[in-house]
Amino acid sequence: MATVVPLGKLADLAGAPSLPLPLALSTGLDWEGLKAALPAALAEALDDPRIRVAVNGALLPNKAKLQANAGDEIALLPPVSGG
Repeated sequence: MATVVPLGKLADLAGAPSLPLPLALSTGLDWEGLKAALPAALAEALDDPRIRVAVNGALLPNKAKLQANAGDEIALLPPVSGG
């Protein structure tokens, strides 16, 4: 099991503050597998190039290279606006 933690507006699209995802221990989870396992609206939002991804607190330089395993926490970070 991995846990997806969508932040900000992505949590609204997910409908929950976190989403548990069952994983096969031998294969883990890649970017396309993650998107396929998420609610459609959230998966679609992840196509935004400004969305960042962190695994166990480490920001990935390229979200398409995601490789998560059982026990990992995958944080989905929306773009931030400020003023």
